[in-house]
Amino acid sequence: MAIDLTSASIALLQAGPRVPRRQFFCDEVGRREFLCGGGASILSGMLATLLAGSKPVRAAAVTGSLPELDRVAVRIVIDSYQFAVAPSRKLPNLDVQHFGWGLSEKPPRRTLVSEFGLAMHVESQRGNEARNILVDFGFTPEALLNNMNLLGVDPAAVDALVLSHGHQDHFGGLVGFLQAHSGKLKPKLPLFVGGEGCFCAREWTGLPVRGSFGVIDRKALEEADIAVTYTERPALVVDHAVTTGQIGQKSFEKVLSPSAMTVGFHRGVGCYPERLSEAERSAPVVPDQFQHEIATAFNLKGRGLVVLTSCSHRGVVNAIRQAQAASGVEKIHAVIGGFHLAPYQEEYVRDTVKALQELDPTYVVPLHCTGEPFYEIARAAMPTKLIRSYTGTRLVFEA
Repeated sequence: MAIDLTSASIALLQAGPRVPRRQFFCDEVGRREFLCGGGASILSGMLATLLAGSKPVRAAAVTGSLPELDRVAVRIVIDSYQFAVAPSRKLPNLDVQHFGWGLSEKPPRRTLVSEFGLAMHVESQRGNEARNILVDFGFTPEALLNNMNLLGVDPAAVDALVLSHGHQDHFGGLVGFLQAHSGKLKPKLPLFVGGEGCFCAREWTGLPVRGSFGVIDRKALEEADIAVTYTERPALVVDHAVTTGQIGQKSFEKVLSPSAMTVGFHRGVGCYPERLSEAERSAPVVPDQFQHEIATAFNLKGRGLVVLTSCSHRGVVNAIRQAQAASGVEKIHAVIGGFHLAPYQEEYVRDTVKALQELDPTYVVPLHCTGEPFYEIARAAMPTKLIRSYTGTRLVFEA
């Protein structure tokens, strides 16, 4: 049974968004055998089917080699920074396309909106087969809807949704997107999440100010006919990508907790305590350890993994290693996303850069919560690998 909530917790829960070639990892990062031939996905599905009001479905088991893709095009739909006059350029097996101005109207009335949030659109191709995936949804629906329209991202073509974790700057645009495109989206569109913790209400407890950090409207997901798909363990995403499953902590990296989770379910929102880990349900309000955080990876033929870390609260190195274990692919072609290094001291950032150098990705694309100190240190340490990206940038990786 869900615990009773204090009046403060209820208020927090009600404070949501203002606008509606190996076998695979399962048990731990070091293992390569997939647990019991897909047993992890069965477990994930059993947990999912218990959820009320969100019509969850079972994640597809990863039972063989991750598909090799001919092309992976990552569009940064929302990021924290925009630079309209950055020149596009071509690099080996990578075409960096910057968007520029929104000049489709005469006179121009709109352009891209940048905010402290992250949203990415990935178009992958294998032969004549294409898939479209949205990974995270920014802080506000206004920014997401505006940018998707200007960038020409067709909602009707989207095959799957992935939410990396339950922070407002990553899920804030989701419900508004679903409501704005009601009747246009594919039926039973899957939404992959890393666990029940994604749905807990949150309060921002870090600097510079404290306050409600939102809660996902589960009823709105049900009304939109979304198939919530739990992926505590690695799972295929529309046959082209893999979610890492929950990210273990095996490196030097630490979790800084800028938010607190309110544990409980009230009036259709919140999280069920009995479906959280014992540590997460130890009190009505607990520091957020992001146990539900996931990353997403694509296997580019002959090149290696393109890993979307999203925010890396559990550590960017941990996220990459989890992607390697989940996919059975060692080579990292690109790591893209927020690395959550802005709050850390310079020595810690340098340790992260050193660890990334040892992983030897072909390209590193820092976004969102990474912070300028990382960019400056990484530019000196690995100048040919570091790629500057902005809101609207499209990164086309070719096999």
